[in-house]
Amino acid sequence: MMMRLLKNQPRLLTADPQALLTDEIILGQIPTGSRVLDLGCGDGRLLATLRDKRAAGIQGIELDLDEIKRCLARGVPVVQQNLDRGLDGFTEGSFDFAVLSQTLQQVRQPRMLLQEMLRVAHRALIVVPNFGHWKVRLQVISYGRAPVTSSLPYEWFDTPNIHFMSMTDVRDLVRQVGARIVREIPIISGHAVEGAWWPNLRAESALYVLEADSASSAKP
Repeated sequence: MMMRLLKNQPRLLTADPQALLTDEIILGQIPTGSRVLDLGCGDGRLLATLRDKRAAGIQGIELDLDEIKRCLARGVPVVQQNLDRGLDGFTEGSFDFAVLSQTLQQVRQPRMLLQEMLRVAHRALIVVPNFGHWKVRLQVISYGRAPVTSSLPYEWFDTPNIHFMSMTDVRDLVRQVGARIVREIPIISGHAVEGAWWPNLRAESALYVLEADSASSAKP
């Protein structure tokens, strides 16, 4: 019986180095004891780390059933939900942070989802690939083809990404939803470089900490 139970346990996959780097940068933005909602939480790796290292109150949202099973194997609470339908099941201000890592470009209504994140959480923390990176620009100019890079590793016909934005585009979107950027951290050659020069040209991806303009205070 024990062998059968062990065989039925979902296999927890090893994250790639880029994903682990992103996790570390996110962890650095979330104080101990925070309430955290992770949208598109995957196998729950980040939430489990927040629980174990930051004593965080955690909740995940995921659509893929296999990933949900991996969350449960880690003891991570998760609900199955399509992010394109918003966050109606969560009340206003019920979290300190809502996290969306490498997913904003994959949803159909990014503006709506960002507004929803800022409704249910005091701060939104997003990580996005940067379509303004110099390698992307060079491939488009040189070859006239859809680019493939380390941060955009898919061919055009099998990519989960349906929107492509630069850091400048993200800043514009933040203004449109009535929010402000608390912190912008470009990720350049595997390193978080806050205050980098020419970030829209040099960064493969970027992390943003956002809050609504009307917010009077948030956790530091």
